[in-house]
Amino acid sequence: MAHGDYGGDGGIERPRARVSTDAGRLARHYTGAGDAEGASGEALVERLRRAFIDSGRNPDRLALDDIAGIDQLHLGGRRASRSLARLGEFSPGVRVLDVGCGTGGASRLLAEEYDAKVIGIDITASFVEIAGWLSRATGLATRTRFCCADAARTPLPEACVDVVWCQHALMNMPDTTAVLAEWRRLLAPGGSVLLHEVVAGDNPAALTLPVPWARERATSHLQTRSALEQKLQTAGFRPCKIADVTAEALAWRRKHARREPQHQATPAPPGPASLFGDGFSEMGCNLLDNLADDRVRIIEGVWSRP
Repeated sequence: MAHGDYGGDGGIERPRARVSTDAGRLARHYTGAGDAEGASGEALVERLRRAFIDSGRNPDRLALDDIAGIDQLHLGGRRASRSLARLGEFSPGVRVLDVGCGTGGASRLLAEEYDAKVIGIDITASFVEIAGWLSRATGLATRTRFCCADAARTPLPEACVDVVWCQHALMNMPDTTAVLAEWRRLLAPGGSVLLHEVVAGDNPAALTLPVPWARERATSHLQTRSALEQKLQTAGFRPCKIADVTAEALAWRRKHARREPQHQATPAPPGPASLFGDGFSEMGCNLLDNLADDRVRIIEGVWSRP
């Protein structure tokens, strides 16, 4: 992949790709449903910039630690991303597609710590805008690129990446089969899929909502681990390493649940509530309950493309 082809200086490439009808619902969810400021990427960026200023930080010159609260919007944060990267045995210069990149945290971590060449895609345009800004503010603009696209229909050429990376995103995608077919198209022979994903647990009880990825059942597309593994196999991917990391995720969520009230009471950099709105506290509590009740589980794994 010619890394510079997909944007300039950490900017936003808006490709001519078809975006699914789920885009609007997901955008409203991930930028704070019912919050007028969450209606546009520009307003959301300005809200986050003000929060950094209020915490005594320059929003145009930020350290990775400063943005940790809005950097990686998945269970386990940076620790989980590092675990997945170790599982994938990255080599310098590896070409990575970060699917469902959100605000770009994993993309920046892979570029900074593993010398990867990363392009992130997300269906939520506001997140793509935030990702570009945060990469510029942290000095990683030339090493990460972001574009707004549907994971099932990207504007990228075939066999253009060595790794497809995806953390907590498939559960928002209604057509997993189409997404996996696109991943196979984009991966060079011998490439890998690296997943850190939320799947349905063995408890058949209904999911307690809202959760961080969905306020309503229409945008939650959880599947069982066995169903996901079967779809990956059918799509032509061979399993290499798979682990259930629910216990680690549950411990991480419990630890952060204890911390969150303290962060809300002090002038701190923006956290998930700055993106999701006031309902994030309820989402976090529900996620903890769903994990503890085995309604959801977390897996990480590597699959190869022959």
